[in-house]
Amino acid sequence: MAWNVVTAPVPSTAEGPWSWHLHGAARVSNDADAHLWGHADLHYPPIFFASHLGAREYVERTLLVAVPDGVTDPTAEDVVGYGWVELPLADNTHLGYGSVVVHPSHRRHGAGTALADQVEKVIADAGRGTVIVWSDHAGEPPAGAPALHPPTGSGRIGPQEPGALFVAGRGYTLEQAERYSMLRLPLDAETVSRLREEAATAAGDDYRTVTWTGPAPDRWVDQVAVLRTRMSTDVPSAALDVEEEPWDAARVRNAEAESAATGLDLLTVAVEHVPSGALAGYTYVQYPTRPDVFVLQGDTLVLSEHRGRRLGMLLKATLVERLRDERPGAARVHTWNAEENSHMLDINVALGFRPMGVIGMWQRRTT
Repeated sequence: MAWNVVTAPVPSTAEGPWSWHLHGAARVSNDADAHLWGHADLHYPPIFFASHLGAREYVERTLLVAVPDGVTDPTAEDVVGYGWVELPLADNTHLGYGSVVVHPSHRRHGAGTALADQVEKVIADAGRGTVIVWSDHAGEPPAGAPALHPPTGSGRIGPQEPGALFVAGRGYTLEQAERYSMLRLPLDAETVSRLREEAATAAGDDYRTVTWTGPAPDRWVDQVAVLRTRMSTDVPSAALDVEEEPWDAARVRNAEAESAATGLDLLTVAVEHVPSGALAGYTYVQYPTRPDVFVLQGDTLVLSEHRGRRLGMLLKATLVERLRDERPGAARVHTWNAEENSHMLDINVALGFRPMGVIGMWQRRTT
């Protein structure tokens, strides 16, 4: 079957003559996630595409949608798949990120190939020599079963998984596996309190937690920028060809504004090193401004010079307690961690996170 791949215009809002692209991609995202994960918590709504396409100071994004060839006046219902491209502008200008999602009822008819061809063309036309893509996989093969393993040695993907076969067939190499985990809420309050208190005792009086909702207080924004920069270098990235992302206060404020424009609120817990007055680590989550049942875990980082004091558990347990107050109706928290990041995975397991699947991180160099 023949497909026409259309580049969505940069919109001013999620509604208007251009909105069929956004709503079509959102419908595909919703149905694909529900098909794979059994829920659509992670799908991209129209406001996500609208706000991210319009925010171009640090990343240039492109939305491509596939419709049947010959459809002259397409609507959202005609969209069978979408491609998404991100081109970093402030750093990592040698690479581009891409993804392709096809509606479950339209797979194996060439739409994915048509979209992938155009995703790669956008990245190549921008002069980027490295392409990074990802594949989503529910569950994980049991130990000893045939599986694809990244060079890190951590994580497994079924060798016959359609997404893995597709990207491998296009010349990509599996570099890293991320574990996708979910925490069901509410948790037993006494258990979380015990974990937090034990971690606080191990940390000692030199450390204390600070918490805020929404944008970072002015007194902390520069230090949040330091943490965001270190997040780009301190977490495991395997052999992915990624470089440091330099953050400053302006970039932090830009990211906060992007989150708000996408309809997501922020809850942040940081830990202060009292003798120096500097932040030693942080964690944050996002959740819909309109109360919903899901929460998305963002970064969690403890600076290497402050590790070994159970600050990671202190951050995460404090966050779970604050979530009970900020989002009492939340039922699920979703998080992603490199499979080789055993320390953070152990913290998540102790809190009650359970594996849901694996995200394969694939890379192809063209220069």
